Amino acid sequence: MTQNIIKDAKNRMEKSVEALGVALGKIRTGRAHVSILDHIEVEYYGSMVPLSQVANLTVQDSRTLGISPWEKTMVGPIEKAIINSDLGLNPATTGTLIRVPLPPLTEERRKELVKVVGGEAEQAKVAVRNIRRDANNQIAAMEKAGEISEDIQRRAEEEIQKLTDTTTKKIEEVLAQKEEELMEI
Repeated sequence: MTQNIIKDAKNRMEKSVEALGVALGKIRTGRAHVSILDHIEVEYYGSMVPLSQVANLTVQDSRTLGISPWEKTMVGPIEKAIINSDLGLNPATTGTLIRVPLPPLTEERRKELVKVVGGEAEQAKVAVRNIRRDANNQIAAMEKAGEISEDIQRRAEEEIQKLTDTTTKKIEEVLAQKEEELMEI
């Protein structure tokens, strides 16, 4: 019975780490990466669709992204969507190819982004601690109801704590890696 609770807690903790990875992927480092444009949507025949569904996205070099629209008529709307995004990018068009140069990050902006990344990591840690609390509460309720013994409760809580420690360590590793990327010149 406790194994189901532990298994559920483990799955939820892993999802927290994955969610952190997705959130950090949206934060721009000095290097070009197509995931920077993931949240940009373009108007396509009256509906808003992700940029990746109307164009081919490529990394041309370490500081430039290339966007090749499937249709020539999409060049204008794609440029407009990139300019209006919160990324502060200025696309340059050559025929049907849109080049998006990524300006180098200033030292001040890098430090700001490190703080943002730290906040994201802290949110992930809080989520993991909440999952631990929920699992421990479920196990304590089972012991109180007489479904399991105190020894089983204690062992299950120790196992959940080990999971929490392991997951927190993973979060710290992801955070350190992203901070290193941000501070790279």
